[in-house]
Amino acid sequence: MLRVAAWFSRLAGLVPIGLLTFLVKKPTEPGGAGTQAVVYVVACLGLLALLVIDVWPGGLPDRAARVLLPGCHGVVIVAGCVGASAGGTGDVLISFSVGSLMAAGSELGLIVVLWLAALGLLAVEGGAVVFGQGVGTLVGFPLLLVVGTLVGRNRAAYRIQAEQAAALLARHEQLRAEERWADILGERARIAREIHDVLAHSLGALSIQIQTARALFTELDEPERALDVLATAQRMVSDGLTETRRAVLALRTDSLPLHEELARVAAEHGDVYSVSVRCVIEGTPHPVPADATIALLRTASECLMNAAKHASGRAVDITLAYVPDGVRLSVVTELADGSRAAADEPAGSGTGVPQTINGGYGLTGIQERLRLLRGTLDAGVRGREWVVAAELPLVPCPTPERADR
Repeated sequence: MLRVAAWFSRLAGLVPIGLLTFLVKKPTEPGGAGTQAVVYVVACLGLLALLVIDVWPGGLPDRAARVLLPGCHGVVIVAGCVGASAGGTGDVLISFSVGSLMAAGSELGLIVVLWLAALGLLAVEGGAVVFGQGVGTLVGFPLLLVVGTLVGRNRAAYRIQAEQAAALLARHEQLRAEERWADILGERARIAREIHDVLAHSLGALSIQIQTARALFTELDEPERALDVLATAQRMVSDGLTETRRAVLALRTDSLPLHEELARVAAEHGDVYSVSVRCVIEGTPHPVPADATIALLRTASECLMNAAKHASGRAVDITLAYVPDGVRLSVVTELADGSRAAADEPAGSGTGVPQTINGGYGLTGIQERLRLLRGTLDAGVRGREWVVAAELPLVPCPTPERADR
């Protein structure tokens, strides 16, 4: 729309410029009137050529545009300067040169614009000398050319700023869209991780119960106890579904009471497997984010499941310590003779973290979860005990200082 308005004003100005040039006051110098007539026609043709270049479908090739555009501007500038220096009211022809310099300054490079301005200065000074003009023409017209050049360069600066602002805005919108998509993917990954861990824990416990029921049916011939075990297994399936819903809900709500949830997990494990699970809380409980709460609960659940598999019937001690800058969790299990806990440690891993049976994620997956929260996980044999220690800092990550400070 602005381009249409600019061209309309430039073309509409041809009529008053022509009337002032040829009807009001003709130049008194010999050849002045004829010169102005010629340069008027040449300037109009130059403007027509610029209009064709501007509205050419699809735009001209770069090589042609680099030649034709400065050339047409140069023709209009020289014609306007020569005609204005002839005198009379034809000095309004300088508006051709000023307008063309303004347009060139906003469209072309600085070097090209300077060359066009210098060409206009030579034309107006030469014409002033040829037609015997005074100081007003020798000084005033060059000043107009300088003003037109500066206005054109300012327009170019504003245009570049507008383009850069539009590019930054588009980039900002793209980054916001990518950030929203990353949040969606992160949410999906967290939900998938929680569901996997809950199901892995529930199915592992269910597998133990089914194996026990099978042994009671086939080897010990105790159907009543086997039915009790199957009832327990059915309850564990229901609890697993409830735990899955709780895990997904925890990702979308505020933080959970970690010490209460940990005590519940310990009590449930002790009831199901008829083992001693002692849960000790140290320090003053304080709010823990939901992701940190779930990570520590998964750590405790994985340790309890490993204890049920590899140290059946052995006591487990869970200690949760609230410290000013974080939370520490330790799970200590008495090792049974011939326990596979140490054997399950991956060779050459250097982490001391055991794997769950059948190649599951186990504590390695828990360790990856804790690393995402800047936490640590250590596991290994100490004497006749298997010790798993997890620690999570709860202070915000320090933001790096700006490089320009």
